[in-house]
Amino acid sequence: MLSLDRQNEWRERYRADHPGWQPATELFADQVHSVLSSGGRLLDIGCGRGGLVEQLGHATDRIVGVDPDFISLAEHRLTRLPRAVALGDALPFASNSFDVAIAGWLLEHLGDPVGALAAIRRVLRPGGYFIFITPNGRHPLGWANRMAGQLGRTQGRLVDRLYGRAENDTFPTAYRANTPQTLARLAEQTGFSIVALDTVADSTYLAFNRTLFTLMCALDDWLSADRRIHIVGVFRRPGHLTQ
Repeated sequence: MLSLDRQNEWRERYRADHPGWQPATELFADQVHSVLSSGGRLLDIGCGRGGLVEQLGHATDRIVGVDPDFISLAEHRLTRLPRAVALGDALPFASNSFDVAIAGWLLEHLGDPVGALAAIRRVLRPGGYFIFITPNGRHPLGWANRMAGQLGRTQGRLVDRLYGRAENDTFPTAYRANTPQTLARLAEQTGFSIVALDTVADSTYLAFNRTLFTLMCALDDWLSADRRIHIVGVFRRPGHLTQ
């Protein structure tokens, strides 16, 4: 089994060999920190049991989490965080309610990305930001994950065996908003401007041993930039953000 701790050890080796590289999750956090003011209102879409919001040090009364999975919401590690059961394309908030919206590992699950992005734009204030991290469907592992998604519950059992992630934490994927080109088109369709759309390599997902890690490093060094495994994006609703 490849634990998260072991993956992070491999990431530090990759960082040492690739000066200037940082994991996609670090870039995601940096982008949020760069635009979220101390009094800003933050919406965490697909919040699950926690994640980046646990590391931000932001006042919980300035954050709202939404997720369609009630059990995950009930088990959220920030027990005082306001939460609501909702889908990404049916956000139960008034227009112009939030300064920043974030989505960690959500876009790959969206069946209607246009509807979801339109809903996110609606609840953001003018000048507000939508920041996300998602797998890149153009990476070979993105393609493999799409194929595995057709296995239904078998995929969940496979993920549990390989990575130690509970089967009920594996959700169906659609991969309808998961290439840089598709995301750029979706931003234009839904009235967002693109502040950043970065792809980030990560050679650790098959690093069950040193040989596989070395092979994955070689693959990632060979792939073009637009096929790197992760995408971190910053979209902005046009207008002037006021506090």
